[in-house]
Amino acid sequence: MNITTFAKRLCLLVPLLLSPAAFAVEMMPSPPQLAAKAYVLMDASSGNVLVENNGDQRLPPASLTKLMTAYIATLEIRRGQIGENDPVTVSENAWRTGGSRMFIKVGSQVTVSDLLHGIIIQSGNDASVALSEHIAGSEDAFADMMNKTVADLGMTNSHFMNPTGLPNPEHYSSAHDMAVLARAIIHEDPAHYAIYSQKEFFWNGIKQPNRNLLLWRDKTVDGLKTGHTDEAGYCMVSSAVRDGMRLIAVVFGTNSEVARASETQKLLTYGFRFFETQTFYQKGAELAQAPVWKGSTNQVKAGLAEDLTMTLPKGQLKKLAASMTMNPQLVAPIAKGDVIGKVEVKLDDKVVHSADLIALDAVEEGGIFRRMWDSIRLFFYGLFN
Repeated sequence: MNITTFAKRLCLLVPLLLSPAAFAVEMMPSPPQLAAKAYVLMDASSGNVLVENNGDQRLPPASLTKLMTAYIATLEIRRGQIGENDPVTVSENAWRTGGSRMFIKVGSQVTVSDLLHGIIIQSGNDASVALSEHIAGSEDAFADMMNKTVADLGMTNSHFMNPTGLPNPEHYSSAHDMAVLARAIIHEDPAHYAIYSQKEFFWNGIKQPNRNLLLWRDKTVDGLKTGHTDEAGYCMVSSAVRDGMRLIAVVFGTNSEVARASETQKLLTYGFRFFETQTFYQKGAELAQAPVWKGSTNQVKAGLAEDLTMTLPKGQLKKLAASMTMNPQLVAPIAKGDVIGKVEVKLDDKVVHSADLIALDAVEEGGIFRRMWDSIRLFFYGLFN
């Protein structure tokens, strides 16, 4: 496919990450105003924030903290550092931890998998401490791991002091950061994400329900976590899928268990009703070929480093136009991943997004005769262009 053909096709299928704020939307109702200190609605595929209020405000996250605790645990499982069936000896420190509990007994051995279920479903502070000690040796060392992961994920308004979310002046997060974390949990490890949809967990003769009321009220909801302290109020991170579109809703600081569920439902309903998301191309797909000078081949495949996904108000796709340009005079050697061009998307002559085109394969230098011949051609090309 040549560049011209690609550009024409792209005008019809503009697959890029766009902010709804870039669109002049007619007849679209204002987003709901929630009875919460802060909230965010994010599309899980594109990462676009569709609705937000005080999304970057630093607030106590209560047991939403355990999303990071569980995320690190599943990372360690995938890296082979710990195993699902590894026995964990419950310390007195873990056993004595107050707040919500899994009811594990001091000195007993509990598997990593059972502790993970106890953290996610039962919100067990004792389970969180036990697993953090197993992974890092102590709560303090685990908190260091948490904050390194915060930096890795770009959670710029989060800092953790413990694996439980028990109050500490230096322990905080934001609605936006929690949405970012939820998105990582959902995309990186679908197998473990399935735990978040479980409605109850039976341990030590006690059956405890998941506190996410939306798991019972809305069959499209499949996670994630609730939290509550006197300081934080009632908080929730939820996710739902309808017609192939996944949204993440985060609310901080509502006044009751019922309120956090109902306010979250308002966000999800608004997002699914008024927005749409579509992925048109996967990362690494060949979109065009560009000419290369002095190379072992005379063309290089061009594509994008990330999936071409967009979230926008319903009906806006047809109003977009896009174009693609390649960098002039691409000269070998070209490494895989080098930026070789750009795609721009416009709405009413205003660029609303741009994305780099990259080389999908490396192109080595050609032989001496190829390089000499292309040098001559480039000389005359420069004279007449």
